[in-house]
Amino acid sequence: MRLPSWLAQHLAALRAVLVFTVLLGLAYPLALVAVGRLPGLDGKADGSLVTVGGRTVGSSLIGQSFTDADGNPVRRYFQSRPSAAGDGYDPTATAASNLGPESVVDTIAPNPDDSTRSLLTQVCSRSKAIGALDGVDGRRPYCTPDGVGAVLALFRADGLTGRITRVVSVNQVAPATPFMSSYQGVPVEPAQSGHDYVAEGGLITPIRGDAPAEPAVPADAVTASGSGLDPHISPAYAEIQVARVARERGADPATVRKLIKEHTIGRSLGFMGEPGVNVLELNLALDERFPAR
Repeated sequence: MRLPSWLAQHLAALRAVLVFTVLLGLAYPLALVAVGRLPGLDGKADGSLVTVGGRTVGSSLIGQSFTDADGNPVRRYFQSRPSAAGDGYDPTATAASNLGPESVVDTIAPNPDDSTRSLLTQVCSRSKAIGALDGVDGRRPYCTPDGVGAVLALFRADGLTGRITRVVSVNQVAPATPFMSSYQGVPVEPAQSGHDYVAEGGLITPIRGDAPAEPAVPADAVTASGSGLDPHISPAYAEIQVARVARERGADPATVRKLIKEHTIGRSLGFMGEPGVNVLELNLALDERFPAR
């Protein structure tokens, strides 16, 4: 007996679902698991974990912080680049900050927990902190000496034109002292929490300042990677940390630089990307060569 066409079509669809469920839902995943267990591949399948003395200390593919219980940098270690993944280097929340060049104004709320920092202020504060930590010039263009974005809101008599009637340093909250006392003859006042100076008609004007065109603190030291998990820093960022690490470990800076070179990877295929220094592997090599005294 010939089945009705609609029933034959449903049975064919059911057979297709069952076949592809077995192939793609069972056989294919199990095959990949089996491949991942092959000698030489099992370490990568488990996350490229790094162990010392039988204890897992991290992954060669995922960055981590080298800070104390209060979040302060441990001075004997090279520091990683910032992370925007969760609370930092969280592989379950890998992400960038999604802030761009136009993020220059902080959101200042009466409750500090509701305030948010612009990308510019994040960069400025990180650069200032690294400058102090490593004894280099932490100044950057468009940053104030106290480490926030040097941005003014200009209020004009006729909106977009006319004379300037008021100037506010939008990222410096009262009672802070504005980074410049006046702008075109008009006194600069600090911001007040809870105000949206853009919505109030202020014209946002970043001020470059007198910082060098090429900052001493490199870009990767003050910005997170796209994944938030990058385990590498640039050789330039490693270099500005050499003096501090060598001093804290009682080591010869030349020896520390040699270890940096040994743990630097080149460009992919010789031309893609930039050289990078694996921070975890470098710090482990330092611990082995110069153990804590």
